[in-house]
Amino acid sequence: MGTELRLEARQLSKTYGGSRALQDADLAVAPGEIHALVGQNGCGKSTLVKILTGYHAPDPGGSVSVDGTGLSLPVRWSEASAAGVSVVHQDLGLLDQLTVAENIGVGGYRHAKTTRKIDWRAQNDVARRVLDRLRVPVDPTAPVTSLSPTRRAEVAIARALRDLEPGRGLIVLDEATRALPREELDRFHGLLKRIVAEGTSILMVSHNLEEVLRFADRVTVLRDGRVAAGALATKGLAEHDLARHMLGRTVDAVVREERDFTGAPAVATVTGLTARGLTDFALEIRRGEVVGLTGLPGSGFEWVPRLVAGVERAKAGQLTTGRRTVDLSRADVSDCLKAGVALVPEKRVVEGLALELSIRDNIAIPDVNRRGRPWFVGRRWQSSTAAEAITRLGIRARSARSLIRELSGGNQQKVLLAKWLAVAPEAVVLHEPTQAVDVGARADILRSIREAASRGLGVLLVSIEPADLVDACDRILVVGRDGRVRTLRTHEPDDVFEAVYEEPAPTGPAPAGPTTDTRDDRSAGTEGR
Repeated sequence: MGTELRLEARQLSKTYGGSRALQDADLAVAPGEIHALVGQNGCGKSTLVKILTGYHAPDPGGSVSVDGTGLSLPVRWSEASAAGVSVVHQDLGLLDQLTVAENIGVGGYRHAKTTRKIDWRAQNDVARRVLDRLRVPVDPTAPVTSLSPTRRAEVAIARALRDLEPGRGLIVLDEATRALPREELDRFHGLLKRIVAEGTSILMVSHNLEEVLRFADRVTVLRDGRVAAGALATKGLAEHDLARHMLGRTVDAVVREERDFTGAPAVATVTGLTARGLTDFALEIRRGEVVGLTGLPGSGFEWVPRLVAGVERAKAGQLTTGRRTVDLSRADVSDCLKAGVALVPEKRVVEGLALELSIRDNIAIPDVNRRGRPWFVGRRWQSSTAAEAITRLGIRARSARSLIRELSGGNQQKVLLAKWLAVAPEAVVLHEPTQAVDVGARADILRSIREAASRGLGVLLVSIEPADLVDACDRILVVGRDGRVRTLRTHEPDDVFEAVYEEPAPTGPAPAGPTTDTRDDRSAGTEGR
């Protein structure tokens, strides 16, 4: 059977100290298929990919072959590359200061035979040929920094295919679609379909179960370092089927009971917010309410978290809470925190957490000035706060002293949420809180958000994920193509998606800035407010 497979990995194991990260894992990818690899964070996906690409040496006893030819173990990257294996990582690995052609050429520039200098004309020709083959209309001389997220991903794919003969090779997509806007995913997946139609194979590592079921032919599921389900056909599978394989149990649904906030006091009100494409934007968050915010990419909704939290200054706007009123054109993070608004940022590793510090230290940082003393910070309150957070949010770690860098993405996100809940804000702003977390962590995070709101916290959840919004939010504000803000109450993710991309009604010029559309649109599963 080996000669029939593009990639065949057998009995791969990896032990770190006394811990077995991967045990007897098998993986078989056929020519011309998209094969997904899924599992919770910490299940062994990254370890398996790193063994296949030569980053880790496996334990003795395993084997890896490509097109029936065995590779040496540990895998030598030069040998794997020669066999047709290439990788597109989550961050795409592109260099912004270089052109498209220069990025495509990295690791294999064309040289003049005599001088060994890079032949830029030949390099541009190589880039143009592979881009044309993929039907990607990008100028090889354009700087990569000028490209949209999808075009950048396409350039990364072009680099992976640069030296492959049509119909051969295996591309490993390691969470490479995570940063792509939802409305551009179909175009990118169309590109992948054209690639596999030639016979090239794709191994897709993804947390997005919807993406896996829509576009992958087969899926292998890892759980606790072992293969829980191997090479399942995705036809007929549902997300809850995959989740059950990943977790070994059924995922408990996030229960969103209907709640009436009529008469509830507002904990945070934003008025006149003008910046980043928004004009005179307004919203209100009531005590105990989870308000969702989404919209068309580029409409400005994605900047609201940073603007209302003082990370960026607006041209105009006010934030009013029970504690004070803040001029958002002059405010900073400290001003907004004093007003009682805390931000859980989108980029947890870059902006949210100190990776080399412990869980306890990260959670304590925002509260040191309030609870510590100039001569003695104190550890007892820090340990108590961290222990409570670990229990309440289900953070999986050896102890509160575990370093952040040792945790999975989902557990890091839980720590980040706990860090800002610990300062007892009036309202918390969450920006993409479930980004790149597994299905179990997602459910835990959304339940924690609902639980925090039930204790009286106001929540603004800003996300491009319709499923998160309908599962967690009491109402959802959608900034549409025409700049209008619609209010939805729905349990259907498709209603949110349709509202985001709905063409504006041709009833005259759009208003100068976002306004609230209070129509009752029950035909779309929405209810105006």
